[in-house]
Amino acid sequence: MPFSVATWNINSVRLRMPLVEHFLTAHQPDVLCLQETKCPDDMFPLKPLRKLGYEHIEISGQKGYHGVATISKRPLEIVEKRDFCTKGDCRHLAVNVSAGGKRILVHNFYVPAGGDEPDPEINPKFRHKLDFVAEMHHVPATSGDDHASILVGDLNIAPLETDVWSHRQLLKVVSHTPIETESFEAMRKAGNWVDLMRQAIPPTEKLFTWWSYRSKDWAASNRGRRLDHVWSSQNLSPHLTAMDVLTDARGWERPSDHVPVIARFDLD
Repeated sequence: MPFSVATWNINSVRLRMPLVEHFLTAHQPDVLCLQETKCPDDMFPLKPLRKLGYEHIEISGQKGYHGVATISKRPLEIVEKRDFCTKGDCRHLAVNVSAGGKRILVHNFYVPAGGDEPDPEINPKFRHKLDFVAEMHHVPATSGDDHASILVGDLNIAPLETDVWSHRQLLKVVSHTPIETESFEAMRKAGNWVDLMRQAIPPTEKLFTWWSYRSKDWAASNRGRRLDHVWSSQNLSPHLTAMDVLTDARGWERPSDHVPVIARFDLD
């Protein structure tokens, strides 16, 4: 049974709904996890999604900031909307979806960006980010004969040297500092998560999902970072068949600064 999960920091779902509709029509993932929706729950654009066959939608949103949403062709069962660091931010949503005889727990995350100064003593945003990742140590990749886990989202950290355009130049830039990357990898290993993007695309290859709006010609300079991630429990990783990073989406009209990533599985 084919099954696919996509993740995309959309940077305002109402502003970019035409892009979401285009993406869903062209690529037809079973589940799409959106981050930075910037939309309160009562204003979320449900109708165009349901018109495309995505009738099952769970949202955790707030006005102007943050927000995550998980939309699906398959029925969803809401499991949790965890308030990490007791900030009251809408940055996490967990749902169950059934596919291939398994109940799959899908975590949708939007990790704080962390501000500009990589010093938790003087930058409360960076302290929040580090605390958030530390709390994620307690999100395990639960699995068994009839259940599995997936974790996706804008995790706002590029852990590997090949996840950034210049390891040397970004060592002191938030998202690639050693304190972030070490904590990030420790958290992934603590939960027994598999980095599916690097399972499909060797760590020796450059891999980006985000390009700054500040770059006048993002494609020519290609100064990107891999901030978006797809992880799974150990029992799902052998079923991964493809990993699609839609780099061209960065060049769409009025794009997000992130691009969609699609993980495809065969659950037979």
